[in-house]
Amino acid sequence: MKFLMLGNEAVARGAYEAGVRFASAYPGTPSTEITEYISSYDEVFSEWAPNEKVAVEAALGASLAGARSMSAMKHVGLNVAADPLFTASYTGVNAGFLICVADDPGMHSSQNEQDSRHYARASKTLMLEPSDSMECLYFTTRAFELSETFDTPVLLRLTTRVSHSRSLADQGARREFKRAYKRDPQKYVMMPAMAQKRHKFVEERVLALKAFAESTDLNAVEYNDKRIGVITSGMSYNYAKDALGDKASYLKLGVVYPLPETLITDFAANVDECYVLEELDPYIEEHCRALGLNVKGKAYFTALGEYSAKLIREVILNEPPEKTAGIPGLPGRPPVMCAGCPHRAVFYALKQIPGLIVSGDIGCYTLGALQPLNMMDSCVCMGASVSMAHGMDKTGSRAVAVIGDSTFIHSGVTGLIDIVYNKGSSTVIILDNSITGMTGHQNNPANGMTIKGEPTRQVDLKKLCNAVGVDRVFTVDPFDLKGFTKLVKTELEQNEPSVIIARRPCALLKTVSFGAPYVIDKEKCVKCGMCLKIGCPAIFKAADGKSAIDSTLCAGCAYCTNLCNFDSIIKGGGQA
Repeated sequence: MKFLMLGNEAVARGAYEAGVRFASAYPGTPSTEITEYISSYDEVFSEWAPNEKVAVEAALGASLAGARSMSAMKHVGLNVAADPLFTASYTGVNAGFLICVADDPGMHSSQNEQDSRHYARASKTLMLEPSDSMECLYFTTRAFELSETFDTPVLLRLTTRVSHSRSLADQGARREFKRAYKRDPQKYVMMPAMAQKRHKFVEERVLALKAFAESTDLNAVEYNDKRIGVITSGMSYNYAKDALGDKASYLKLGVVYPLPETLITDFAANVDECYVLEELDPYIEEHCRALGLNVKGKAYFTALGEYSAKLIREVILNEPPEKTAGIPGLPGRPPVMCAGCPHRAVFYALKQIPGLIVSGDIGCYTLGALQPLNMMDSCVCMGASVSMAHGMDKTGSRAVAVIGDSTFIHSGVTGLIDIVYNKGSSTVIILDNSITGMTGHQNNPANGMTIKGEPTRQVDLKKLCNAVGVDRVFTVDPFDLKGFTKLVKTELEQNEPSVIIARRPCALLKTVSFGAPYVIDKEKCVKCGMCLKIGCPAIFKAADGKSAIDSTLCAGCAYCTNLCNFDSIIKGGGQA
């Protein structure tokens, strides 16, 4: 029976049908829903791990113990998991082991446009790339079989459009699977002597995988009009089909590492003009050129962002760009923190401290870099805020680190240890909003709930900071503007490290309710505009020049009342 499914949902279903028994991940858009959907299957143990490295290691352990297992992450998460990935390529598997990685062309929710196909080539690990939900399900089930056949982890590469698009997919029954554990230190203990032998195995496996790539049904040739040939994979195949239809022939590569050679060479020889369509890097194109093929790729298509059927028609069919019908003069709509967001209070308070550098991190709070708050000076990767603040501090700058509770658990703790061990005096502000907010409200070790919403042992952030050697640890409400600002100023003057836990739950949590929205008393408003400086989406300047509050957006948090010196912001009602 066919069902309309998200690509991520189809991956989860494929894993379920393949008999997966263990799944571990750290949430990261666009991969998050894979593990969320898996958590709905009681036959599979699923978990949110503290970070992607731990997730891959846990899943690899389950594989060695005889259970089919998997881990899912976004592309930058694979950076964190690269350490176990490269050596897992040497150890191989017992039961099938799948690592799903979702790239983000266009950077819809990411800090770079990294191309994960390079990881497959560098680690010499089989990589598959589906183009729709049916292939997501089918490729996932096949991945576990291939993992066991070739004794390798398998990477399944998705992109945002594949992960978050819906198409039809067939559902089947679950097939239970279990292998016995076999003790084999020569295979699984990667000391130099063992690793040297396993490297030889990896090189031999690559040759076997290359032979497999030449004949597998995961790669498909579609001959139509042979004047134009297109070599492509993933979502780019859908764009090409939409743009060119039967005006072109296609080689759709489902195996993107290792890439076939004879299959590609034969296809190119059968078409008059051959294009390589791939988002991000010229990965397939470089392989084709190494084979001596004269293909058209990045010289005609960009290495930036996502492709579209329109772009392909313009380049290959020489169609003129379509005139976009729209309403001129519309203002831009940048992303903003939600009404009632506790992070807004932190950044507004930091703005009251002249000359302060704010070392930022990955999360909803990264929006603090935008106007009107404009109070984040750097953001590189998960956990970098703490380590970078230490470097700033040691070179004479006045800086604080700002990091979320989930991100602190992910990779901020080690930076804090670095500060303590190397006699730093940085101030770290942990934004504890009781959830992993940016990726859609996933639980984490700091809020004491599992992926299934079951109570578990909660990491005590204060005790954790004390345990690594920080004596000055404070828990405060960021909505206390005066108290919070005073505390930050005090800690910046100390000659030892300190941690401020800014604790207030996310305003979008179902358990949070501030009550009725606020309203502007027009008689008292003097048009000073102070309330607009926090950038709350519910507050705006009305036609009369005075402030107004949209009652449909106001969360009733009352933080704006801290800014009004004329008591013009009052509880009750609201206006639009």
